[in-house]
Amino acid sequence: MVPRMVSWWLVTLAWAAEIFYLSTSTFSGGFSQTLLAQLLDSLHLSVSPDTLDVLDTVVRKFAHLTEYAILALLLYGCFGGKDGFRWQLRVASWCVVAAAAYSLTDELHQVFSPGRHPSLIDCGIDTSGAAIAMLLVYGSSRVFCCDR
Repeated sequence: MVPRMVSWWLVTLAWAAEIFYLSTSTFSGGFSQTLLAQLLDSLHLSVSPDTLDVLDTVVRKFAHLTEYAILALLLYGCFGGKDGFRWQLRVASWCVVAAAAYSLTDELHQVFSPGRHPSLIDCGIDTSGAAIAMLLVYGSSRVFCCDR
């Protein structure tokens, strides 16, 4: 049981470190927009600069949602490990709170990263991603668990 929990925590901490790294100036809006433009070009798709801006914003916000959904799922594995992914409201609530708190620290980190800008809207998106992940745990627990 202990090695399993250590594994959960190591993966969770690695994911949190990855989120921190993605908040550096290396991954600013210009970087993601360049990657998106290259992807569209490789697919032989041409879009206007305004459309590229909109697509870049959508991709970046979806990335926020996804990375914090994954963080919340990993936290759920850490805190609710003894019962697997059986629904536990208290654990799910703490996972959302912990993800939201980490999101705030991540946005604070961006204050000190050149080319990055903190945003409370991003914190809301991050927290929504964590909440959606917990709703998925709840739904899967309702569907796949026999002991209700």
